[in-house]
Amino acid sequence: MSEETKNSKLMFAVPLIIFFLLCIFLFKGLFSNPRELQTGRLGQEMPAFNLPDLMQDNKNWSEKDLLGKVYLINVWGTWCPTCLVELPYLTKLRERGVEIIGLYLEQGYDPDFDGEFNIQALRDEVSQMLARTGNPYQYNIFDLNRSLAFDLGVSGAPETFLVDSKGVILLHHTGDLNERTWRAKFAPKFTELKEVKL
Repeated sequence: MSEETKNSKLMFAVPLIIFFLLCIFLFKGLFSNPRELQTGRLGQEMPAFNLPDLMQDNKNWSEKDLLGKVYLINVWGTWCPTCLVELPYLTKLRERGVEIIGLYLEQGYDPDFDGEFNIQALRDEVSQMLARTGNPYQYNIFDLNRSLAFDLGVSGAPETFLVDSKGVILLHHTGDLNERTWRAKFAPKFTELKEVKL
Protein backbone atom coordinates (compact mmCIF):
# COMPACT_ATOMS: atom_id res chain seq x y z
CA MET A 1 0.00 0.00 0.00
CA SER A 2 1.41 3.34 -0.99
CA GLU A 3 2.12 6.11 1.50
CA GLU A 4 -0.44 8.30 -0.24
CA THR A 5 -3.20 5.69 0.21
CA LYS A 6 -2.35 5.32 3.93
CA ASN A 7 -2.53 9.08 4.41
CA SER A 8 -5.88 9.38 2.63
CA LYS A 9 -7.36 6.56 4.79
CA LEU A 10 -6.04 8.24 7.91
CA MET A 11 -7.51 11.59 6.84
CA PHE A 12 -10.89 9.86 6.44
CA ALA A 13 -10.68 7.82 9.69
CA VAL A 14 -9.74 10.61 12.12
CA PRO A 15 -12.82 12.81 11.50
CA LEU A 16 -15.02 9.69 11.57
CA ILE A 17 -13.65 8.65 14.98
CA ILE A 18 -14.14 12.18 16.34
CA PHE A 19 -17.70 12.19 14.99
CA PHE A 20 -18.54 8.87 16.72
CA LEU A 21 -17.05 10.03 20.05
CA LEU A 22 -19.06 13.25 19.85
CA CYS A 23 -22.24 11.27 19.11
CA ILE A 24 -21.66 9.04 22.16
CA PHE A 25 -21.08 12.09 24.38
CA LEU A 26 -24.25 13.84 23.14
CA PHE A 27 -26.32 10.66 23.36
CA LYS A 28 -25.37 10.22 27.03
CA GLY A 29 -26.36 13.83 27.67
CA LEU A 30 -29.85 13.24 26.28
CA PHE A 31 -30.58 10.73 29.02
CA SER A 32 -28.81 12.36 31.94
CA ASN A 33 -30.87 13.86 34.74
CA PRO A 34 -29.90 17.47 35.52
CA ARG A 35 -31.22 17.00 39.07
CA GLU A 36 -28.59 14.34 39.63
CA LEU A 37 -25.70 16.77 39.35
CA GLN A 38 -23.58 16.06 42.39
CA THR A 39 -21.07 18.09 44.26
CA GLY A 40 -17.56 16.71 44.30
CA ARG A 41 -17.67 17.05 48.09
CA LEU A 42 -19.96 14.08 48.81
CA GLY A 43 -18.42 12.07 51.62
CA GLN A 44 -16.19 15.00 52.59
CA GLU A 45 -16.44 17.48 55.43
CA MET A 46 -18.07 20.86 55.01
CA PRO A 47 -15.51 23.33 53.67
CA ALA A 48 -14.13 25.86 56.12
CA PHE A 49 -15.94 29.19 56.06
CA ASN A 50 -16.55 32.28 58.16
CA LEU A 51 -19.54 34.20 56.85
CA PRO A 52 -21.99 36.72 58.29
CA ASP A 53 -25.55 36.09 59.38
CA LEU A 54 -27.98 37.54 56.84
CA MET A 55 -30.31 39.12 59.39
CA GLN A 56 -28.04 40.00 62.33
CA ASP A 57 -25.20 42.48 62.49
CA ASN A 58 -21.96 41.36 64.13
CA LYS A 59 -22.86 37.66 63.95
CA ASN A 60 -20.76 35.24 61.92
CA TRP A 61 -21.09 31.51 61.30
CA SER A 62 -18.45 28.89 60.60
CA GLU A 63 -18.48 25.18 59.85
CA LYS A 64 -17.58 24.55 63.51
CA ASP A 65 -20.91 26.06 64.64
CA LEU A 66 -22.71 23.28 62.77
CA LEU A 67 -20.90 20.30 64.28
CA GLY A 68 -22.92 17.93 66.45
CA LYS A 69 -26.20 18.24 64.54
CA VAL A 70 -27.79 16.68 61.48
CA TYR A 71 -29.07 19.42 59.19
CA LEU A 72 -29.91 20.54 55.69
CA ILE A 73 -28.20 23.44 53.97
CA ASN A 74 -30.62 25.01 51.53
CA VAL A 75 -29.21 27.38 48.90
CA TRP A 76 -31.76 30.03 47.99
CA GLY A 77 -32.50 33.66 47.10
CA THR A 78 -35.52 35.96 46.83
CA TRP A 79 -34.74 36.30 43.12
CA CYS A 80 -35.31 32.55 42.61
CA PRO A 81 -38.91 31.61 41.59
CA THR A 82 -38.39 27.91 42.35
CA CYS A 83 -37.24 28.83 45.86
CA LEU A 84 -40.55 30.64 46.39
CA VAL A 85 -42.39 27.40 45.53
CA GLU A 86 -40.09 25.33 47.76
CA LEU A 87 -40.25 27.45 50.94
CA PRO A 88 -43.68 26.26 52.22
CA TYR A 89 -42.60 22.61 52.03
CA LEU A 90 -39.30 23.37 53.76
CA THR A 91 -41.29 25.12 56.49
CA LYS A 92 -43.32 21.92 57.00
CA LEU A 93 -40.07 19.97 57.33
CA ARG A 94 -38.86 22.39 59.99
CA GLU A 95 -42.13 21.93 61.87
CA ARG A 96 -41.47 18.17 61.78
CA GLY A 97 -38.06 18.66 63.42
CA VAL A 98 -35.70 19.00 60.46
CA GLU A 99 -33.03 21.63 61.08
CA ILE A 100 -32.51 23.76 57.97
CA ILE A 101 -29.76 26.34 57.53
CA GLY A 102 -30.21 28.83 54.70
CA LEU A 103 -27.30 29.71 52.44
CA TYR A 104 -28.42 32.95 50.84
CA LEU A 105 -26.96 33.73 47.41
CA GLU A 106 -27.22 37.27 46.09
CA GLN A 107 -27.60 37.27 42.34
CA GLY A 108 -25.47 39.47 40.16
CA TYR A 109 -23.66 41.51 42.81
CA ASP A 110 -20.21 42.67 41.74
CA PRO A 111 -18.27 44.81 44.23
CA ASP A 112 -16.19 46.33 41.42
CA PHE A 113 -19.27 47.79 39.75
CA ASP A 114 -22.06 47.87 42.33
CA GLY A 115 -20.23 49.58 45.21
CA GLU A 116 -21.43 49.08 48.77
CA PHE A 117 -24.15 46.48 49.23
CA ASN A 118 -27.48 47.61 50.75
CA ILE A 119 -27.97 44.90 53.36
CA GLN A 120 -31.03 46.53 54.93
CA ALA A 121 -32.97 46.51 51.66
CA LEU A 122 -32.19 42.80 51.28
CA ARG A 123 -33.24 42.07 54.87
CA ASP A 124 -36.56 43.79 54.26
CA GLU A 125 -37.10 41.78 51.08
CA VAL A 126 -36.21 38.49 52.81
CA SER A 127 -38.48 39.28 55.79
CA GLN A 128 -41.42 40.02 53.51
CA MET A 129 -40.93 36.87 51.46
CA LEU A 130 -40.57 34.58 54.49
CA ALA A 131 -43.62 36.20 56.12
CA ARG A 132 -45.66 35.16 53.06
CA THR A 133 -44.27 31.64 52.55
CA GLY A 134 -43.19 30.54 56.02
CA ASN A 135 -39.68 30.58 57.40
CA PRO A 136 -37.96 27.19 57.36
CA TYR A 137 -34.55 28.47 58.45
CA GLN A 138 -32.86 28.34 61.84
CA TYR A 139 -30.79 31.18 60.39
CA ASN A 140 -29.33 32.30 57.07
CA ILE A 141 -25.66 32.43 56.17
CA PHE A 142 -24.98 35.32 53.80
CA ASP A 143 -22.65 34.30 50.97
CA LEU A 144 -22.40 37.60 49.09
CA ASN A 145 -19.24 36.70 47.17
CA ARG A 146 -20.31 33.05 46.70
CA SER A 147 -17.18 31.67 48.34
CA LEU A 148 -18.95 28.86 50.22
CA ALA A 149 -21.24 28.17 47.27
CA PHE A 150 -18.18 27.79 45.06
CA ASP A 151 -16.50 25.43 47.55
CA LEU A 152 -19.69 23.32 47.71
CA GLY A 153 -19.95 23.14 43.93
CA VAL A 154 -23.28 24.98 43.82
CA SER A 155 -24.53 25.66 40.30
CA GLY A 156 -27.61 27.72 41.19
CA ALA A 157 -30.64 27.80 43.47
CA PRO A 158 -32.35 26.00 44.97
CA GLU A 159 -29.95 23.27 46.00
CA THR A 160 -30.00 21.25 49.21
CA PHE A 161 -27.30 19.33 51.09
CA LEU A 162 -27.72 16.83 53.93
CA VAL A 163 -24.88 17.03 56.45
CA ASP A 164 -24.32 14.68 59.37
CA SER A 165 -23.29 15.53 62.94
CA LYS A 166 -19.59 15.18 62.05
CA GLY A 167 -19.94 17.77 59.31
CA VAL A 168 -19.78 15.26 56.43
CA ILE A 169 -21.87 15.99 53.32
CA LEU A 170 -24.00 12.92 52.58
CA LEU A 171 -26.50 14.06 49.95
CA HIS A 172 -26.85 16.82 47.40
CA HIS A 173 -30.01 17.68 45.47
CA THR A 174 -30.32 20.21 42.65
CA GLY A 175 -33.78 21.72 42.25
CA ASP A 176 -36.68 22.14 44.65
CA LEU A 177 -37.11 19.84 47.62
CA ASN A 178 -40.67 18.50 47.73
CA GLU A 179 -42.52 15.61 49.37
CA ARG A 180 -41.63 13.12 46.63
CA THR A 181 -37.93 14.06 46.64
CA TRP A 182 -37.81 14.09 50.43
CA ARG A 183 -39.35 10.60 50.71
CA ALA A 184 -37.25 9.06 47.96
CA LYS A 185 -33.89 10.67 48.58
CA PHE A 186 -33.55 12.34 51.98
CA ALA A 187 -35.93 10.69 54.47
CA PRO A 188 -34.23 7.25 54.58
CA LYS A 189 -30.82 8.72 55.34
CA PHE A 190 -32.21 11.38 57.68
CA THR A 191 -34.20 8.75 59.61
CA GLU A 192 -31.09 6.61 59.92
CA LEU A 193 -29.05 9.53 61.28
CA LYS A 194 -31.69 10.93 63.63
CA GLU A 195 -33.44 7.67 64.50
CA VAL A 196 -36.69 9.56 63.97
CA LYS A 197 -39.28 8.68 61.32
CA LEU A 198 -40.19 11.67 59.15
